[in-house]
Amino acid sequence: MGTFVIVQRTSGAYKYEFVSRKGKTIFTSNDFELRFECEDQIEQLKSAIERCVFLRFKSSGGKFFFRLILDDHEVAVSRRYTTQLLLQKGIDEIIKYADKAEFLDFSAAEDIFGAP
Repeated sequence: MGTFVIVQRTSGAYKYEFVSRKGKTIFTSNDFELRFECEDQIEQLKSAIERCVFLRFKSSGGKFFFRLILDDHEVAVSRRYTTQLLLQKGIDEIIKYADKAEFLDFSAAEDIFGAP
């Protein structure tokens, strides 16, 4: 099952990623000024996954990626894939698991393992 992970960038902006059950990032959201905006968009995405559109592209370097569109707004961009088959597997994982996925909040930037 996939997971949504909220993190804070060094710039102070927040973003979320959808991470596969194997731990690979499938897509990364746009930036948000406030953390709760990430949570709101994750909930919107989970409840409306059937309305999402996946626009597929090929980069100039020959890698494949998609842009995730919800209600005519781009909400995320995928990582780069080496083949169209891997790209489709990433999309399939989103469709299959996103509505059931939990989310983890790592935006507090606390050292969860403690100092050595």
